[in-house]
This record gives sequence, C-alpha cells and structure tokens, in this order.
Amino acid sequence: MRNAKSVSPALLLSVVTASSIAMVPGSASASDAAAGNTYYVAPNGSDSAAGTQAAPWASIARAQAVATAGDTVYFRGGTYAYTRANSACSSQTARVDAITLNKSGSSGNPIRYWAHPGEKPVFDFSRMTDNCRIKGFNVTGSWLHLKGLEVTGVRQNNNQNAESWGIWVSGSNDIFEQINTHHHMGTGLFINGGAGNLVLNSDSHDNYDLRSSDGPGENADGFGAHYTPAGRAANVFRGCRAWWNADDGFDLISTYSPVTIENSWAWRNGYVPGTTTPSGNGAGFKSGGYGGDYQANAPKHTVRSSVAFLNKAAGFYANHHPVANDFFNNTGYGNNPNFNMRGVDSSGAAVGRGNLRNNIAYTGTPTSYMTGTNAAYNSWNLGVPLSDSQFQSVSTSGWDAPRQSDGSLPVLPHLRLAASSALIDKGTNVGLPFSGSAPDLGAFESDGR
Repeated sequence: MRNAKSVSPALLLSVVTASSIAMVPGSASASDAAAGNTYYVAPNGSDSAAGTQAAPWASIARAQAVATAGDTVYFRGGTYAYTRANSACSSQTARVDAITLNKSGSSGNPIRYWAHPGEKPVFDFSRMTDNCRIKGFNVTGSWLHLKGLEVTGVRQNNNQNAESWGIWVSGSNDIFEQINTHHHMGTGLFINGGAGNLVLNSDSHDNYDLRSSDGPGENADGFGAHYTPAGRAANVFRGCRAWWNADDGFDLISTYSPVTIENSWAWRNGYVPGTTTPSGNGAGFKSGGYGGDYQANAPKHTVRSSVAFLNKAAGFYANHHPVANDFFNNTGYGNNPNFNMRGVDSSGAAVGRGNLRNNIAYTGTPTSYMTGTNAAYNSWNLGVPLSDSQFQSVSTSGWDAPRQSDGSLPVLPHLRLAASSALIDKGTNVGLPFSGSAPDLGAFESDGR
C-alpha cells in the first residue's frame, strides 16, 4: 500500500521559494480579489470610444495609455493584425516594436491584459514589412500579467540579423499565462535582462528563423532567458511546452541569475517545423552556458519534473555550464543523448557538471559527459532493465493536445509509469512531493501527478 504524500522539511523551502512566484499579486487568486477599473478592446472597436464592453477600444496601445496599476483590460476574440511597427527602422539592423508595453503596475496591483473569458484574441504580425529586427510585443514594464493571448507571425524581412522575436521581456515580476506564441522567425518568448518573471502554462512552437544572418534555423528557440544580471530573482517556466522550434526548446545561455524550469515538455526541436529536416542546435532544455567560456559567477539552474523526447540533440543539456545545475525527476526519451552534462572548468577543459536524481533515460543514447557529475538514483545508475512495458504508453503523438480548463497541461498516459513498473519508489527525496515510500523515477508520480 502506498503511503501519503511525503516531503523533506529541509528541502521544502527550496520548492516553496521557486513556486511562490505563482502566488504573487497578479496570479489568478490575487487578481480575482483585486479592485480596479475594467476596460475592453475588440478588433471592431474604436480608439475614440469609451473602452467599455459596449464601446470597446481597438488597440492595446490605447488601453495602455489609460490603464493604471490594478486595472484589467479584456481583449475580445478575433484577430488584431499589424502591418507596421510603432516607429521607423533607422537601419536594417535596428530594432522596432509592433506593441510596446512600458507602463508598469505595482506589487499587489499589476496591470492585467487578459483574453475575455472563453474567447481567443490573436495578435498577428505576419503582414509587417518593416525592414529591420521586429519585436511583436516589447514588454519593458514590470508587474504586468498577460493571459490567454495568442501571438503569431513576427517576420524577418532581410537577412542582416540573427532573428526577430514574438515576445521580448526586459521587465520584471511579470506573469505570462496561457500564452500561445508560434510561427515566428525567431524565439517565441525571450526574457532579456528581466527578473522574477513567471511563464505559466504557455506554449511556443513552430518557430523558424528562415533568414538568419548565421544560417536558417540557428536562432529560433521556443523559450529563452538570457542576460539577467547576477543577484536578481529567478525567472520561472512552469507547465510550458516547446515543440518543433528550429533551434532549441528552452535556452538559458548567457544569464547570470538562476532559472527554474518545472513540469514542462520539449520535443522535436532542432528541425524545420513539421518535418524531420535538421535545422539548428536541437536541444530540448539547454541549461546555461556562456558560449563555451568559463564564468566564475555563473548561477545554478534547475530543471525538474520535465520531459524531453525526440529532439535532434540532447534532451537535457548542460551546454558547457561552469557549475552543476540540478536535474531532478525528468524523463528523456529518444534524444541524442537524453542527458548531456558537458560542462567547463576554470581551465576551459570539458568536464561533467550536474546534480542528477530520479531521472529516466530511455531509448536514444542515455547519457554523455557524466564523469565528474553527482548522479545517483537515476535509471542508468540503478540497473533496472527498461522496456516499453514499464510505461502506460510510449507514444510520441498527442503531446500538443488541448490544455485543461485552467490552462494546466493535459493528462496523458504517455511516458507515465505503468502500475507494475519497476521504476516506482526507486528514487530519493529531493524535496518534491511524492507518494509511497520513495519518489518514483521520471517526470510523473504514478498516482497521476
């Protein structure tokens, strides 16, 4: 008989700290109780209207001009199409924005830009002709909460630049919830310097930088977090999916503050979207690094309770990171390899770097660069024979199924342990909730979490 949920009190603090960002003001529970004005925007609205439900505005720019901390702006369903940026290109390598969100909310009173309940507002940038680098959304403000928005089609209109971006974030303490960002010629959501942001239950897929200056497919990630200075609050990705991006699913290169990725999935990255034609790097979770250089003040990142499968390269990749990141309770399936812990030491030599517990590596190449890592209680350490029968399903189809009504990931049988699996209760306590006498291996506890 399986015991009640158990967790190590000594390690619970680290879990609560990383998870508590979901409960900052601006999350669903806090915002329901918040007081503020409510405004409306609709594709058939007018910016000279009153911004009410009966007389909505037409643009997010008009809404931002009026909204202040604590206010909510609802976007009605339909397409908000953009044909030009809000400033001119000064050169072919300049950066311009279609939408600039530079007004901040405050702690406890974020400004909310939300889809109207039950409706789908689509921000479409595919008809923009600006001949330089384009940001669909440029979010420089802090204490903002974007929810339920679809963002698509940001273009590269010349071959002088590495990429454009769907959503660029340099603000802090923002929440991006139930965002669907896709089919951009660059990264879907890119955090550049911002800290304390939460990307929650969001998808980024089918991004392909066709006209990149360093070659097609080299720069279109699903999600990226880069360049945040040391000592700032962690950025968190929770419940996110990244698939069929030409480069990597999640990329944490060149950042100096920690990032936590949890309960997230990455698959089929590193290919021209929708094909098996190789493209960019193709890691599922690229966890840090500085282009191969050693950096003494590198942060420790965490990837936990996540799944990577059928990526062109590594499922979970240390990417020459100078310090050991934590990889806990993850499942790698059919990657090349599933876990690549190639780090770098102070002399520039390649070494194994990583703390690995309770992970599964099945099919594909299991691991590489493990010498020097701190690895125990993983499927390859325990000598447990692996086979399809250990899982309810090993299907690689259907992972892009619709999310649950609250935005959380769909519950699928794929790569969840079978009731008779020898991988149940074979892990060690790392501070994550579990059932039974010990944690199960892999991303999913066998009680269905």
